[in-house]
Amino acid sequence: MSALAESQLDLDDRHSVEAFIRANTKLLRPPLVPEIALHLAEESLAIWQKTEEELGAMNVPPPYWAFAWAGGQALARFMLDNPEHVAGKRVVDLGSGSGLSAIAAVKAGARCVLAADVDRMALAAIALNVAANDVAIATTSDDLLRGSLPSADVVLVGDLFYERALADKVLACVEAAAANETLVLVGDPKRNYFPTDRFEVCAEYRVPVTRDLEDAEIKQTAVWRFRGE
Repeated sequence: MSALAESQLDLDDRHSVEAFIRANTKLLRPPLVPEIALHLAEESLAIWQKTEEELGAMNVPPPYWAFAWAGGQALARFMLDNPEHVAGKRVVDLGSGSGLSAIAAVKAGARCVLAADVDRMALAAIALNVAANDVAIATTSDDLLRGSLPSADVVLVGDLFYERALADKVLACVEAAAANETLVLVGDPKRNYFPTDRFEVCAEYRVPVTRDLEDAEIKQTAVWRFRGE
């Protein structure tokens, strides 16, 4: 029997995806943001391999949604500690992943939040995490980096500058948003393709992470505000 025939995970079946997430994660609280509970994996390689096995496919994208990345933790902490940046405002979270930043925005008083991610497993994880935190968030699988952003007062970007092509798209997107007087807040530990000259630091954090994902147990991370040229 082929691997595909043996597969049990159906991305078109939300119940199947949510069952997979529940079975392969634990409801944990990110160390920098203990106010929020997320369905997270304890080991990166294990859940990645399990995803490929269940889908009966190879070269499946990494399960970014299964981890609370340093940039997302910093961004969430910043909003909870400085709610005036999002309170009463319309917020869009690009590449939302686990939904950590989106959930933090709601808890900080945002009027409405849209979590965007092209990964259908991420959207299922966001739904579970939203339920676990008793908040309301809209989601979309539309690739907002390819078109116009919905009207928003604030755009959030957590840890998306890790690949050159993606970083270029994100930068173009936030440039367009900022041109419309939208506040752009980015959580990033200076990934390889993060353009520090286009941003100013709002706050800095020492984020506990795992060596399974990062090159250290503490990741020096900042929240940045887009400042243009």
